[in-house]
Amino acid sequence: MNTGVKITAFAAALAATFGTAYGVGKGVGPVDEPAKAGHGEHAAAPAATESPAADGHAGHEGGATADTSAAANLPGGLQISQGGYTLALETPTPAAGKSVLKFSIKDAAGRKVTAFTTEHGKELHFIVASRDLNTFRHLHPVKAADGTWSVDADLPAAGAYKAFADFKPAAPGAKGVTLGADLAVPGAYAPKPLPAVAPTATVDGYQVRLGGTLDPGKAGELRLTVTKAGKPVTDLEPYLGAYGHLVALRDGDLAYLHVHPNEGGPGPDVSFTATAPSAGTYRLFLDFQHQGKVRTAAFTVTAGAGGTAVPAAGEATHGAGGHAHG
Repeated sequence: MNTGVKITAFAAALAATFGTAYGVGKGVGPVDEPAKAGHGEHAAAPAATESPAADGHAGHEGGATADTSAAANLPGGLQISQGGYTLALETPTPAAGKSVLKFSIKDAAGRKVTAFTTEHGKELHFIVASRDLNTFRHLHPVKAADGTWSVDADLPAAGAYKAFADFKPAAPGAKGVTLGADLAVPGAYAPKPLPAVAPTATVDGYQVRLGGTLDPGKAGELRLTVTKAGKPVTDLEPYLGAYGHLVALRDGDLAYLHVHPNEGGPGPDVSFTATAPSAGTYRLFLDFQHQGKVRTAAFTVTAGAGGTAVPAAGEATHGAGGHAHG
């Protein structure tokens, strides 16, 4: 992918999903400004009929078999099997701390899939999050010749986690699909409360401010501005072919919504157009790269029911117990 020019959407856009994203100019508008229509959305949930986004995932619909209508309208990550593909975890109960996670994607005949389409620099995107949404890991597994994937992970504490595999098989007619499976880290478990809604996150000396709205059933603009020591960061570096990478997980069931910016310069502003699949509380994880290091800023937002998408003081950490990359 040409990271200097083309930054593509990684999640599709019907009302059940997040839409494609695009880069913005310099100003970040006030909280709760009216929702804006997207430039053609890309669903993180599978849909029965989709229009492909330019150079992106044109939906997360499996390609081997037809989904039922109900399954086709679900947000991504809610099913372990979909469209003829299954996420098979070989290490479903890793120990707390550092471990190696192994898994494969199996087709309808139970065979390990070995051929994938490279999108956003990777054949497969793998994310692990704790059920309480306080821990987030964006990992980059390595595939063996037999189709087994493996990756080092650091899960800081015992508890319930969920793994997401986002990929597009190389089979003819296959489309992108996001599968989810539970992980359990043995030991005493004390879930943490969801961090409060707030508009600013701080991570490694960077401040990231979130503005805009997240609306159920219609497109809304989310704008993130990155600064350091009070000065705008204008030289963000491409990460997975984009100047920003956004994952949103719905509190309660961890429905998975994943978008990338489409256009725009290297900061300080990055914008996404997103459609929430429902009213509720969401956790947003923004990955951005600067000076050779990827950092994650996390936000809690609400959509619908009178809630405001844009928070008012954020929270973000980097490393064990917070958000990390591998």
